Amino acid sequence: MSNTVGGDTAMLKEQLPAPLTTGRMSLERTIARRRSEREFAQRPLTRKQIAQLCWAGQGITAPQEGLRSAPSAGALYPIELYAATSASVGHFQPSNNVIEQHVIGDIRPRLRQLAVNQKMITQAPVTFIIVAAIARTARKYGNRAERYCFMEAGHVAQNMLLQATALHLGAVPIGAFEDRRVATLLKLPKGQRVLYLLTVGYLRR
Repeated sequence: MSNTVGGDTAMLKEQLPAPLTTGRMSLERTIARRRSEREFAQRPLTRKQIAQLCWAGQGITAPQEGLRSAPSAGALYPIELYAATSASVGHFQPSNNVIEQHVIGDIRPRLRQLAVNQKMITQAPVTFIIVAAIARTARKYGNRAERYCFMEAGHVAQNMLLQATALHLGAVPIGAFEDRRVATLLKLPKGQRVLYLLTVGYLRR
């Protein structure tokens, strides 16, 4: 099995390594060091790094209750997390810590076009796509569901940005993209809405 996600080998479903819950960088230092980075080296991330980033955004932190790393209104968890690499788009499944292949092939060049040609999307080894199934929250919260999903996407993104910093990686959030066309590119189920993109990779120094 390849030790990288985004290499030549694409898997239908991949069990990710268990996440770490302790690190060498304090929370305070991580916050102080976080910056939006836009220049990345052409170097893939390891499976362990991908797993850690997914866990930071949407991982299970209380297995008995099913609670996750980011807060969610009513613990309804409308957020779906996808990872686009040179090989495929994977869909993170928090319940069993698995990435399931969702789209075969490298969609990042097209994704870059749909995000006002921001070069870091093809330069970085991974672009995470934060998606919301708003109806999942609307069943309880009605017309406030969209607001709650936007808030939750921000929580998820900040967790992932801080985790990237703690892993000595660079990352930048992207909000400028053609929502519906990106959703079509990702072959999202009806009703799921793309809210945020995050590119992550090694810094080019």
